[in-house]
Amino acid sequence: MRMSVRLNLPREVDSVPAVRRLLRCALSILRADEQAGSDLEIALTEACANVVKHADGAQGYEVHLEVGENHCSIDVVDDGSGFEPAAELAQSATNEHGRGLFLIRALAENVRMQSSPRTGSLIHFEKSFA
Repeated sequence: MRMSVRLNLPREVDSVPAVRRLLRCALSILRADEQAGSDLEIALTEACANVVKHADGAQGYEVHLEVGENHCSIDVVDDGSGFEPAAELAQSATNEHGRGLFLIRALAENVRMQSSPRTGSLIHFEKSFA
């Protein structure tokens, strides 16, 4: 069994727990590994919260979830002002706040971040289940 969901969400704080609950339900239905599911929920929360807080100029954002029996793939996409992934990752490892990208890298697999000024950002990550 495989589930594929594409969500268009408003750039609002309330969208973050809503998308997290949807992921949790999909993982539960497919009986995914509990620890992997928790890691994915945290990573997704951080990615969406970053959009809500930092994607200046974006009205909304998209989340693409691909959940299978052994694997999950997530994309979080916005059309905001963009950021410099390398600079953000270097800062987040040492700062008290702003550790979202660092956490995503620590909790997920195959993490890719693409961003360009004024064209938005993509954060892609995956997780395999035991």
